Amino acid sequence: MRSAEILERLRALPGQRVRLMEVCGTHTMAIAKAGLKRLLPEGVELVSGPGCPVCVTPPELMDAALELASRPGVTVASYGDMIRVPGSRRGDDLAHRRARGGSVAMVYSPMDAVELARRQPEREVVFLGVGFETTAPGTAASVLAARAQGIKNYSVFPMLRLVEPALRALIGSEGFDVQGFLCPGHVAVVTGSEFFRFLPEEYGLPAVVAGFEPEDVLLSVYELLRMLSESRPGLVNEYKRAVSAEGNALARETMERVFRPARASWRGLGEIDGSGLEFTEELAEFDAVKKFDIRLNRAGTPTACRCGEVITGRMPPEGCQLFGKICTPEDPVGPCMVSSEGACAAAYKYREC
Repeated sequence: MRSAEILERLRALPGQRVRLMEVCGTHTMAIAKAGLKRLLPEGVELVSGPGCPVCVTPPELMDAALELASRPGVTVASYGDMIRVPGSRRGDDLAHRRARGGSVAMVYSPMDAVELARRQPEREVVFLGVGFETTAPGTAASVLAARAQGIKNYSVFPMLRLVEPALRALIGSEGFDVQGFLCPGHVAVVTGSEFFRFLPEEYGLPAVVAGFEPEDVLLSVYELLRMLSESRPGLVNEYKRAVSAEGNALARETMERVFRPARASWRGLGEIDGSGLEFTEELAEFDAVKKFDIRLNRAGTPTACRCGEVITGRMPPEGCQLFGKICTPEDPVGPCMVSSEGACAAAYKYREC
């Protein structure tokens, strides 16, 4: 269905004032790039949710990663976005630690980090395991590959997060004001679309598993508004070309062989039971937290950055007093301006659209 046809259907719906949340950072960037907010009916607002893995990582985890990068004989391997995320002190990130002599390697996948460890047996390689159900199976597979190859100098600092507990915590938080969810299509590839059925069945909130093209997003918004106008909240899988109801069982099994749910801290949401992943006892030798006795010091927000409020739908990026002034992509204060999926980065890059 073409955008023009979807827009006609949108405009034919009864007028309503609603706030819809795109959970995924990739959706946030796609919406901003295509200028979709300007095309929506009056009264329909799209807000960002806690679906950017870099953005939800709290400063104390970054502080620990920075300390690791400065240890002799240790190489921290990370996706590119994480290299510029500050810890509890502005300007202190992995890029600066590398410039001061720390060992930091940018990798495109955890398997690259395993290969790095194989090539450099004299060094300890620690992969920063960041992401949601989308990347957790790949991180788990890297651990199994390292064990199969007998690579002892590879470990993972698990920063992985799970979507469902975070959404439950968000819905139950004070001041929550969202009437429907655009659910992340790539998470659903692993979990299956039925994973999100708890939203309509337990909370009465319509949910659509959405793809990432402009037409996908517009059609998903239409489905949410249609369900709201009919007062019939349900679950729609708009992304059927990639997402099945049951998801990828092999990916989930791989993840569950290596990790188990654990209490975890989120930027903007605090600590949430069962929202993170930790190593199973069987594979604890690959756990960087135990291997290096990593201790987390709870860090407060180091600046006036309002990233936590942005990724919980309580404030638009432009509402932060630092946005576009002190905080820019060239000199970011918070992770929402660093990440390629960050709400602030999207709003800044496409602010003229």
